[in-house]
Amino acid sequence: MSPLVVGQKASLNKRFGPAEVSAFAGLSEDFNPLHLDSAFAATTVFERPIVHGMLLASLFSGLLGQHLPGEGSVYLGQSLSFKQPVFVGDEVTAEVEVIALRDDKPIATLATRIFTRGGTLAVTGEAVVKFA
Repeated sequence: MSPLVVGQKASLNKRFGPAEVSAFAGLSEDFNPLHLDSAFAATTVFERPIVHGMLLASLFSGLLGQHLPGEGSVYLGQSLSFKQPVFVGDEVTAEVEVIALRDDKPIATLATRIFTRGGTLAVTGEAVVKFA
């Protein structure tokens, strides 16, 4: 029997400030000024720097590997859709929810969502993981 049940959720809150965004730019080689340069961002539709979408999505990795399903979990796939920008310095809530379990293998599908502090859905998708 699986230790997981459909409907289980885990979440965490996080704020990505300029230091985290700059560090991610260095790690990912994504130095798009939309993320790093306030003057450039002011000339765009966003008007201020936004957090890299993949930095936001990295929160799912932490949730899946540490909380639900937890240690020993292995990512098999992830879909992502970016719905709203998240601005540098904004707090977000990342959430994963078990939506399907395979009967024949320890594999789960989880909804993955990131909400802004105001509750707006910013990132959505699905993860497929093998769990221990």
